Amino acid sequence: MTAHPPFPDINSLWQETAGARPIFGGLSGDHRYDVAIIGGGYTGLSTARYLARRGLSAVVLEASRIGWGASGRNGGVVSGKFRVAFSEIAGRFDIDTARRMHDLGIEAIDHVGELVEDYGITSADYRSTGSLRCAHNAVSLESLKKEVDWLHQALGDRACSILSAQEMETETGSRDFVGGMLNTHGGIIHPLNFVLGIAAGLKAAGIAVFESAPVISLRREGSGVLLETPDGTITARQAVIATNSYSDLTAATAAVRNTIIPFRSAMIATEPLSGKAGSTLLAHDRSYTETRRMMRWFRKAGDRLLYGGRGAFGKKDSASAFAALHKAMVRQFPELGQTAVTHRWSGLVAMTMDSIPHVGRLDERVVYAVGYNGTGVALASSMGKHVAAIVTGESPNLGLLTSERLKAVPFYPIREPAVRLVAGWYQFLDAIGR
Repeated sequence: MTAHPPFPDINSLWQETAGARPIFGGLSGDHRYDVAIIGGGYTGLSTARYLARRGLSAVVLEASRIGWGASGRNGGVVSGKFRVAFSEIAGRFDIDTARRMHDLGIEAIDHVGELVEDYGITSADYRSTGSLRCAHNAVSLESLKKEVDWLHQALGDRACSILSAQEMETETGSRDFVGGMLNTHGGIIHPLNFVLGIAAGLKAAGIAVFESAPVISLRREGSGVLLETPDGTITARQAVIATNSYSDLTAATAAVRNTIIPFRSAMIATEPLSGKAGSTLLAHDRSYTETRRMMRWFRKAGDRLLYGGRGAFGKKDSASAFAALHKAMVRQFPELGQTAVTHRWSGLVAMTMDSIPHVGRLDERVVYAVGYNGTGVALASSMGKHVAAIVTGESPNLGLLTSERLKAVPFYPIREPAVRLVAGWYQFLDAIGR
């Protein structure tokens, strides 16, 4: 076997401001565990935590370094929402399903705080300041009002309220919004320090984690599975695939690769704003998202402003995508026109055909959990307890997350031009105010 080449580091703000990194070695030789987990992000690490609590030996195999993928380069938004509104879930299914999905979201948010406290991850700087959806036109605002009314009446959730245009200007510092929906659930976090802190907690508990250990082959052997890496093997009773939008790195995760659409999301970060124009923007340290179909989001990280959004297509970073983000940021916050952008990076979001994450079994030996659709910080880090339950033969009530098997993406080989086509249509609808 030959050594796997290292993946390049991501030049993100999170990498520059990361705390101490736990040291993990690479896998060499042959080993046995009860469960082998492919992927060292939030889901994989959380799964190992809860398998150990159930008395099983688990090993986490990370192809690169902990935090290299989405868990270390996302926007750090802690949210319990799904891409499908709870009212829509109730309409398509029933109110009990909507209520269970809502509960799962709240449980996931609470679980972030639990992990931060249990592992003492002060460097994650978790702030439960809530989120604000910013309506870009009257149609969007009316939709938000209906959503708030439905949450109040159907689910008894009083955490959401509507803000006026004037209140939005006070909240954000921008006159670009006609109103918004404040949700006091959730908040913001340093995502890389969060995942590194979880990994450090596992190491302290004696749970095996290996970096630079891409699983290049996963096959059934005897009554279990055999996982091969460039420098060693793992024999286990069961395997868990937790690779999400990076499921195409090797052939071992081909069973889930064609069921998700990797959608690139880009981010920029400004220089520190202390003493400069824009220093008073976003004073409440929440996360903020637009209601446009091609969503933009923004937040503070320390005294910098982060601005991100969809639309960075292809396999690599795009200068045009970063330029588009900067243009949108300055349009919303003109005082940042002369402010330097110091960091530009991107990562992949795993989209599913039904816009819902999925967890379940491929067969009696392999469990999967993928498809967070861009809202995975909370849900992915809580998913491990549910994966552990499935591994040990339980059938937890996870609403739509386990309602059916993942569906393959039609015409998967042409997914990139298809994504561009859909995104172009969305951009057109946004431009005409639909």
